[in-house]
Amino acid sequence: MSEAVIEARDLTKHYGPTVGVEGLDLAIRQGEVFGFLGPNGAGKTTTIRLLLDLIRPTRGSARLFGRLVSSTDLRGRLGYLPGELALDGRLTGRQTLEFLAALRGPDAPRPPRGGRARCCARLSLSSSDLDRRVREYSRGMKQKLGLVSALEHDPELLILDEPTTGLDPLVREAVFEILIEAGAAGRTVFHSSHVLSEVDRTCTRVGVIRAGRLVALKRSDEMRRAAVRRMVVRFDGPVPQRELALPGVELVEHENGRAVLRVRGEINPLLAVLARHRLRDLSFPEPSLEEAFAEIYRHGTEGDS
Repeated sequence: MSEAVIEARDLTKHYGPTVGVEGLDLAIRQGEVFGFLGPNGAGKTTTIRLLLDLIRPTRGSARLFGRLVSSTDLRGRLGYLPGELALDGRLTGRQTLEFLAALRGPDAPRPPRGGRARCCARLSLSSSDLDRRVREYSRGMKQKLGLVSALEHDPELLILDEPTTGLDPLVREAVFEILIEAGAAGRTVFHSSHVLSEVDRTCTRVGVIRAGRLVALKRSDEMRRAAVRRMVVRFDGPVPQRELALPGVELVEHENGRAVLRVRGEINPLLAVLARHRLRDLSFPEPSLEEAFAEIYRHGTEGDS
C-alpha cells in the first residue's frame, strides 16, 4: 500500500458549543478519486479548511503527503477550488489566473507548457473571456476560472469543494471527465459534493459525513449495491401485487396500473417478473436528496473498505 496522500486522525473542530467536525479518521491514497458526500452544513467545508490549514483543529491532526498540513512547501503540489469563490472584480480573468498562480509560491513547479490553454478549452473559457473583467462574469464563468486555476499546473492532489456549482451540463460533463482522467493518471482527487449522482459518476470511494461525523466509508460499487432505487412502472393492466412481493422490493403505492417501487440490492428477480407483463412505461426517478441521505444514514456503517 502506498503512503496516504491525505491522512486525518481524530480530526476535530468545535466552534464553541457547535460541532464542525468530530473525530474524523481518514486515509486517502494516491490515485483515488474520493467523494466526500453530505448535505449542506454536514461538515464538508470545515474538513477541507482543516486539511488546507486555513483553520486549526480543536483536537487531532491532518497530514498531506505525510507532512503536517502547516508545511508551507505543500502549496505547489495542490489544486484547490473553494466552495465560495471570492474574486476581485476589477481584474480580468487572465490577471486573476496570474494572481492565483503566484499564491502557490515562488518554489512551486511551473505549470506544464500549454496547461492553461488546454484547461480553458475543455471548460469552454475563451481567450476573449479571459480578457474581460471578472465583475462581468456570470457565476458559471467564475466557477470555470476557479477550476482552471486549480487544474492548470497538473497538481498531485486536487481538493474541490462543490466543483460543478453554476456550470451548464456540457461543462459539468467535462469536469467529470477531467476528474476521472486525473485518477487514472495517478493524481489524487478529494471531491466534496452534496450531489449523489456526481459522486457516483466520478469517485472510486465515498465517505459520507453527517453532523460532523463520518457515518459511512465505502467503495463506490458497494455504495451502489447498498443503494435503494425508486422505480415507477406503468402496467398495461392491473398491478400484479402478489408477484411484486419479492425480497428487497417494497410496493410503495399503486393505482390504475401505476406502481411505485423501492428496490434494494439485486434487481434481476424484479426484472424477470416485469418481463412477464406488458408495460407502458418504466422509469427510475432520481431520489430527492432527503430520501437518498436518509437511506444512507439509516444503513451506512462507519468503517474503511
